[in-house]
Amino acid sequence: MAKERILVVDDEEDILELVEYNLNKEGYTVVCARSGEEALQIANRVQPDLILLDLMLPGIHGLDVCRELKTSERTSSIPVVMITAKGEDSDIVTGLEVGADDYLTKPFSPKVLLARVRAALRRRKKEDTRKEAPLRVHDLTVDTARHEVFVGEMRIVLTATEFRILHFLAQRPGWVFSRDQIIGAVKGQDYPVTERSVDVQIVGLRKKLGEAGSLIETVRGVGYRFRE
Repeated sequence: MAKERILVVDDEEDILELVEYNLNKEGYTVVCARSGEEALQIANRVQPDLILLDLMLPGIHGLDVCRELKTSERTSSIPVVMITAKGEDSDIVTGLEVGADDYLTKPFSPKVLLARVRAALRRRKKEDTRKEAPLRVHDLTVDTARHEVFVGEMRIVLTATEFRILHFLAQRPGWVFSRDQIIGAVKGQDYPVTERSVDVQIVGLRKKLGEAGSLIETVRGVGYRFRE
C-alpha cells in the first residue's frame, strides 16, 4: 500500500539525510528541498501530504514560506510541521500564528519525528474524510468540506489552526471552553503548546473576521465562547 508523500525542507545535509532515512524506512515517499524558494516550487507542483519545514533557511525565511503556503488556496490545507533549533515560546507562537500545525525542536529523536508525522497525517485524513454540511451561525458560514469560511458573502482566509478553533467554538454557541480544552480539541490532548498561543490565535482570528470577530467572547478567568 502506497504511503503518503512528505516534503522535507532543510539546508543542513545531515538533517536531510537523517529525516529522509527514517521516513523512507517507514514507507513514506520523501521529496527534499534545500531552500525556501525550492520548497514553494515543489509544494505547488507535487502537492505533498505533509511538509517538514526548517525555519532557518537561506533566501526566504521558513516563517515566510509557511505564511505563503497557508495563504495560498492550492497549498493551505497541507499540514506544516516546523523543524527549528529554537525552543523559545515566542518562536513557537510566531510559527503557529503564521499557520504551522506542529513543531519539532532540534535535536530530536527519530521516534518523536515519526510520532509527530503520524499525528499530523491522521489529523489531515480525519478532516479530509469528514463530510459535514456547512455550519451557519449568525452571519458566519464554516464549510469543513471545502475548508472555507464566509462572513456574509465575503470569504475569509484562515490558517488551518484558526479554522479548527473557529469551527470548534462555533459548533457549540454559548458553551465556555478553557484554553486547555481548545488545545485538546484542535491539536490532541498531548500537543505541547502554551496557553498563550491560544490567545494569539484568537486575536488573529478576531482580526480576520472583522466585525464578526465579536462573536468570539472572552470569559475572564476561564477561556472563550462563541456568542449564542
